[in-house]
Amino acid sequence: VQLVESGGGLVQPGGSLRLSCAASTSILSFNYMGWVRQAPGKGLEWVSAITRNSAYTDYAESMLGRFTISRDNAKNTLYLQMNSLKSEDTAVYYCAKTITIATHAALGNALDAWGQGTRVTVSS
Repeated sequence: VQLVESGGGLVQPGGSLRLSCAASTSILSFNYMGWVRQAPGKGLEWVSAITRNSAYTDYAESMLGRFTISRDNAKNTLYLQMNSLKSEDTAVYYCAKTITIATHAALGNALDAWGQGTRVTVSS
């Protein structure tokens, strides 16, 4: 599967962005999908994850209440709505097919496939 992210860019603190991730195949069979990110000079970290039928979602603590993950299985697309953005949200965001919804899980073995990423810069 190929995953292609879009929607990144430069935004001021407090602003919003909506990221999209288009899959090259049907995502109906993907039990879990998620977003991870890598800030400059830092390691990869969980952002959020969602189950196949969107019944359950999970978020890393610092994103709770600000970010919303969703998916449209008919369009083979995963989304991440990001509100109240902070400078510390500056990172490359990657869409992923994951093996778990648990954002507290170790990332090392959690990602089945991921895209090339889209850069988000939060700055005034």
